[in-house]
Amino acid sequence: MVLLAIACAAPAPRPTTSTNADWATTGGDAGNSRYSYLDQIDRLNVAKLRVAWTYHTADVSPGGHSQIQATPIIVDGVLYSTTPALNVIALRADNGAEIWRFDPFANRERATHVNRGVAFWSDGAQRRVFFTAGRRLYSLDAANGQPDRSFGDSGSIDLSAGLGRDVSNADVLATSPGAVFQDLLIQGTRVGESEGSAPGDIRAYDVHTGRIRWTFHTIPRPGEYGYDTWPADAWRTAGGANSWAGLTVDAARGIVFIPTGSATPDFYGGARHGRNLFSSSLLALDARSGQRLWHFQTVHHDLWDRDLPTAPNLLTITRDRKLINAVAQITKSGFVFLFERQTGAPLFPIEERPAPPSDLRGERAWPTQPIPTKPAPFARQSISEATLNTLNPAARTALVQRFSNLRHDDLFAPPSENGIVVLPGFDGGG
Repeated sequence: MVLLAIACAAPAPRPTTSTNADWATTGGDAGNSRYSYLDQIDRLNVAKLRVAWTYHTADVSPGGHSQIQATPIIVDGVLYSTTPALNVIALRADNGAEIWRFDPFANRERATHVNRGVAFWSDGAQRRVFFTAGRRLYSLDAANGQPDRSFGDSGSIDLSAGLGRDVSNADVLATSPGAVFQDLLIQGTRVGESEGSAPGDIRAYDVHTGRIRWTFHTIPRPGEYGYDTWPADAWRTAGGANSWAGLTVDAARGIVFIPTGSATPDFYGGARHGRNLFSSSLLALDARSGQRLWHFQTVHHDLWDRDLPTAPNLLTITRDRKLINAVAQITKSGFVFLFERQTGAPLFPIEERPAPPSDLRGERAWPTQPIPTKPAPFARQSISEATLNTLNPAARTALVQRFSNLRHDDLFAPPSENGIVVLPGFDGGG
């Protein structure tokens, strides 16, 4: 696998500040704007782009199934990223020269999973790169790639520790980097999607010691908000409601926005009757304490694996000549939910519309689901017989017959013994 740097034949770049030239988080900045102020490449010269340098990671799997999902970050001219084998690399961004490389599996069995990047923290005197591999979260010295021995157990901590129950036989890892706020690393996890999965607690770790400073239970415990949306003591066995897609921070207001996934198992909720807060929800927490400020659940009693698939975006909207600080969250099913950042008030009406019941024994599908009236969905959300393939008349007969036997009556048609059409699909992103 390779990393490519693209350059443009253009005049010498104008001076830029370090902040404008950096891409310090996977989303560009803490607000996940994915926007750069750099303007040396524009519409007039983009056709002249050429390869400036190439870096070979040299660790493709023997089966050739490797991939790079990481978005590299750049801080003060240094590029930090991960490789297919979950090594961390630091390169000179101007020429691709390797500065250091860290292999977390030098003395243990290698884990295999995707990784979407690293997080960076600095107080001016110290600089740290945080990343996850397998069940462990690492803190590395950004200057040389060596573990920070004062962090956790000589440089790393176990992500499965502190979850309140034995998860030794369950998956607990993190494919997306955590979010840095002051001296905290706020971290989500990826857990299993079947019965017996680990819970998706959100933890904030001290960047110096690795100590857990606060925890938010996405499957509420007795006395916590939302406990009554689950069966009694569900927190002891229920799993999921985790945040795997990444987090967004409003640093000025001290708010961390956390998108969560479905509860487990994904497609049957007979053992988890209720709305199941805080699964499939956008959470707004006080970044310093982890206290809930507000939330919005985008799917009640999720039976479709409709995890929120990406970190939300912070943006400013003009309405009636007034500026509104907003947060936008997309969904796998093509909706865009927009909220006022501080209060969680919807910027457009959201209607609770009737949803069909389940025909599975023991299941209780939630009777309504939230639908934003604006903006319009960005994906097609329904399918009919008229839209089925007509290119092969012989095959169409069988296709129509199969389609007619599947439930396709609603975007929220619950799983059925006869099968259902899930459109848009539930794999991956929006």
